[in-house]
Amino acid sequence: MKNEFLIAITQIAAEKNLPKEVVLQAVETALISAYKKDSEATGNIVVRIDRNTGNVHVYAQRAVVEEVEDPRVDISLEEAHRVKPDAQLGDIIENEMTPANAGRIAAQTAKQVVLQRLREAEREMVYEEFSNREGDIVSGVIQRVDARQVIVDLGKTEGILPPTEQVRAAAEHYRPGLRMKFYLMEVHKAARGPQLILSRTHKNLLKRLFELEVPEIYKGVVEIKAIAREPGYRSKVAVFAQQPGVDPVGSCVGLRGIRIQNIVNELNGERIDVVQWDPDPARFVANALSPAQVAGVSTSEEDNTASVMVPDRQLSLAIGKEGQNARLAAKLTGWRIDIKSESAVQELRLAAVVEEAPAEAPAEAPAPEPSAEVIEAPAETLATEVAPTEEAAVAEEAAPEPVAVAVAEEVPAAPAKPQIRFAEDLVGVVTAASPPKGKRAKARKPSKGEEPPPAAKAKKIKKARRPVLEEELEEEEPGPDESDYSESSSSEET
Repeated sequence: MKNEFLIAITQIAAEKNLPKEVVLQAVETALISAYKKDSEATGNIVVRIDRNTGNVHVYAQRAVVEEVEDPRVDISLEEAHRVKPDAQLGDIIENEMTPANAGRIAAQTAKQVVLQRLREAEREMVYEEFSNREGDIVSGVIQRVDARQVIVDLGKTEGILPPTEQVRAAAEHYRPGLRMKFYLMEVHKAARGPQLILSRTHKNLLKRLFELEVPEIYKGVVEIKAIAREPGYRSKVAVFAQQPGVDPVGSCVGLRGIRIQNIVNELNGERIDVVQWDPDPARFVANALSPAQVAGVSTSEEDNTASVMVPDRQLSLAIGKEGQNARLAAKLTGWRIDIKSESAVQELRLAAVVEEAPAEAPAEAPAPEPSAEVIEAPAETLATEVAPTEEAAVAEEAAPEPVAVAVAEEVPAAPAKPQIRFAEDLVGVVTAASPPKGKRAKARKPSKGEEPPPAAKAKKIKKARRPVLEEELEEEEPGPDESDYSESSSSEET
């Protein structure tokens, strides 16, 4: 039958989730303190508990020396031979001095020491467990939310989520009782036990979530080359397949996007772009600007800059909201990215061509003066130009006149240059000729035998001369002063 003492130790080990040996060592340390307290014994005291029977034995240890300085710690060689015949200098001689009964004070001291040792053993176990998981994902329940930090219950211990590692996006809220996954950043010892620092903004949190959801990444078939993240808003992940024939982007997205959707749900709706990594920097930069389409990329390794040309309709998509897409692409690739539209690139090229053109112009041969060509024109061309004008004049003379009466009465005037008329002159003539409205007198019709007034003749002549060319009309018509005078006189007579 087992001793009740061993049964109690086994039960404590099970409750505290500690090895049985650790509990026994804690009890032995407690009994040493209790024995020293009760018997006021000094020196090296050792307590051993029999693992099978549970019996407790107390021993006093002394070292074998030639000259004894402190009898509580040292023992001479002669005395050592009495206890142990083959004892030599430097050996440890143990003398059993187990007390019959322990007092109340010794029992209370043993209890306190046992509890303290058990707590220390628990903390040490927790520290060893979580120190091996540093850089991994842990799942916990939010216990309480303080003014600055969030306390998370991890089961055996508590973790701290500092303000710098909290996502400040509107989509993520920390409420007591909410279970979430956290990235374990640091584990270090403190006065009250191990202190665990958690994070929700670290980029490796995204990497560990991909390893949980994508078996190809966990097995090493698909490798995550780079991650750029703005917590709570958007992230970009560059992946590369180690085996030929494997689609790295499709492996991460999954059938109908179920794999990537689980990660997005865990991050409370954070957008994730999965792009393919390429050893060529130009192609990698073009892939990193996804979902925008890139027309061309030119890289400069001297200043680590990549100039990207995109279509005009894709410029805003390539830059992103507040430059987010371009900023994440620069973090992902490690290159400085300069994005320009196709129209802007063409304008720059045209400007460069225009700047180079004046420098090349003086090298060309001087052009001939245009005046020399006009002066040295051949006589044959002049003859051909004069001949059509003469033929046109003959044709005009041979053509029948439209109104024979009017032309016969008037003497042809000498050809004169066409006069320039201004708008003010024409307006004045019209206003002087037309009488005011309402007071206009009706024109009297001439009776039989009477001659029509000269104004009527002029009107008839004007009607008959309407088909005549404008140039002839200007030559044959009287000057503006005479026509005005004739029209005004006719109006007075009427």
